[in-house]
Amino acid sequence: MQRATDILLLIRGLGKLNDKCLETVRKEYELSQIEVTIMGFLHNNPGKDTVGEIAYWRMLPKGNVSQGVESLIQKRLLQRICDKDDRRKIHLQITEQAKDIVRGIDKARKKYDEKIFLGFSEEEKKLYFQLNGKILENVFEGLERKEKNGAE
Repeated sequence: MQRATDILLLIRGLGKLNDKCLETVRKEYELSQIEVTIMGFLHNNPGKDTVGEIAYWRMLPKGNVSQGVESLIQKRLLQRICDKDDRRKIHLQITEQAKDIVRGIDKARKKYDEKIFLGFSEEEKKLYFQLNGKILENVFEGLERKEKNGAE
């Protein structure tokens, strides 16, 4: 049981540390947590630029992402672009007006990485990313199986 508790504590702790590192950006630019999350995701994941993709990859409710996107569009920090092949598909793009926010998010991400990898060698970081990648694959596979088969 302790292992499960430790894993959940780690996940919650990483999330809270991430929020703390982004707090300066949120306050400086008067953004909500979901707005900063959307901006960071779009900046760091080229090609994954729809509301559905953000919701899927960040495991967020699609309605919350849609509301955050609408707010960012009203603030002129995001713009919608229709897909060339499928007009029903809407891509999101960070505007030039948001460049300082993106720099702030990058700075916060660097601070976050420095904090969580404090005392790690380059080899240990490499091993972490390999193991984390495998765990993440297992998580998504388990979630997809659950969605297909109902409750497991």
